[in-house]
Amino acid sequence: MIEQAATGGLVGAIAATLRTRADAVVLEAGPAHLTGADVLAEVDRFAAALASLGLRPGTRLAVQTEKSLSQVLLYLACLRLGAVYVPLNSAYRAAELKYFLGDAEPVLLVSDPGRESTGRPLAAAVGAGFLTLDKEGGGTLAAAVQESRALAEAPAVAPGDLAVIIYTSGTTGRSKGAMLTHANLLANGRALVATWEITASDVLLHALPLFHIHGLFVALNTLLLAGGRIRLLPAFEPAAVIEGLTDASLFMGVPTYYTRLLASGALNRAATASVRVFVSGSAPLLPQTFTDFEAATGQRIVERYGMSECGIITSNPLAGARKPGSVGRALPGVELRVVDEARRRVAADLTGNIEVRGPHVCAGYWRRSLESTPDFQPDGFFSTGDLGRLDSDGYLQIVGRAKDMIISGGLNVYPKEIEMVLDGIPGVVESAVFGLPHQDYGEAVAAAICAGPNATALDPETVLQHARVRLAGFKVPKVVFVVEELPRNIMGKVQKAELRARYAGTFGAP
Repeated sequence: MIEQAATGGLVGAIAATLRTRADAVVLEAGPAHLTGADVLAEVDRFAAALASLGLRPGTRLAVQTEKSLSQVLLYLACLRLGAVYVPLNSAYRAAELKYFLGDAEPVLLVSDPGRESTGRPLAAAVGAGFLTLDKEGGGTLAAAVQESRALAEAPAVAPGDLAVIIYTSGTTGRSKGAMLTHANLLANGRALVATWEITASDVLLHALPLFHIHGLFVALNTLLLAGGRIRLLPAFEPAAVIEGLTDASLFMGVPTYYTRLLASGALNRAATASVRVFVSGSAPLLPQTFTDFEAATGQRIVERYGMSECGIITSNPLAGARKPGSVGRALPGVELRVVDEARRRVAADLTGNIEVRGPHVCAGYWRRSLESTPDFQPDGFFSTGDLGRLDSDGYLQIVGRAKDMIISGGLNVYPKEIEMVLDGIPGVVESAVFGLPHQDYGEAVAAAICAGPNATALDPETVLQHARVRLAGFKVPKVVFVVEELPRNIMGKVQKAELRARYAGTFGAP
């Protein structure tokens, strides 16, 4: 069983809770049901297997697999060893995976069996081992776990030890790895448990992916810390979610989930009667979706705001006003301010740059000094890159994203990365990638292509075919516009705001 020598480890705190829930089911996926005691024993077995494969405190484990119960155990086992978990989107293509492995330099890559032909040589190129794990929990990792013996001794995990590297980005350059410590994850998890009043009696219907902070930290860590029950769904599917809500008390989703649940026509008060909290995040929730959901179910969605570097920063309250269009107040222990360009606080209801400080803010970016990353201020505040305003009650409204990041279906999409791919197409002089309002995705990725004089045959489908083989599906533009020239300001900078305004009605009313 898990025994953490230091109290600062996230898994140590989770283990303390699970020991009080030894006979209660805390994790399930289909017919598989694990009690608290089962989870402790399984994590121990997974940890022993990982240790036999060379995973040690501080070394990295990269994981690109489909969602499964075993993936949860793998995450906990990695942290239990004091190693560093590196979750990777299952949609990443070979070129993207190559960059992440080269940057993180893991000792082991665990991947879906269907990706072995690309994953194994990429892992070998950085000196990493390679194992497989499928969505049913089978594969070579499962075989290694079956053969493993109990771990003789648990490494001590200190609060400041690195727990996870999760890749994020601005709008320029390559993705950066946000370094989250055990203290970061534990502080944010406990703040959310308190804010959303999560207890051991709660049942979470988990439909989110496990490579993103929403599904991995916000959903898993909170319920495990509280000793609640997590029911894993393999993916979001409206009919399965509505069926599963009948005996769940918590549901967390991105705005796209809520629009699709409403569009199903099966969402009503009876279907949601047992749910005490619906949470939305990872992208802005349209006020109309908030209103339509309340009309259909009688429940008001709790919208929150967070990011990879900080976890969750604000949340609308359980008791009190849940304001449409607002992401609520700062969580316990979180300092939040809105400042001007000189970093002076602005008055209530005025727009400025959002900055945060607290135990949830990451330790920096992997292999980048704090001095080279100006988002980390000398006084401990982190500049989020988002624009917002605070009202007189302390509720935050997100106004825009200073860095032009697109959030499509709850996933971050960074224009510069896509532009680098599109600019490599023969005949393309320059591209500009931007987001457009979309009823389902929140924002859809769009691209404007400036073609050269000899590119008369260049058409949107050619551009899309080029992108599909080089980018994950969620990054591929939903629409491509071929233009004679891109709009620019007097300094020559492309004006994406003008492009957004020009094509705002592409997917319906903006």
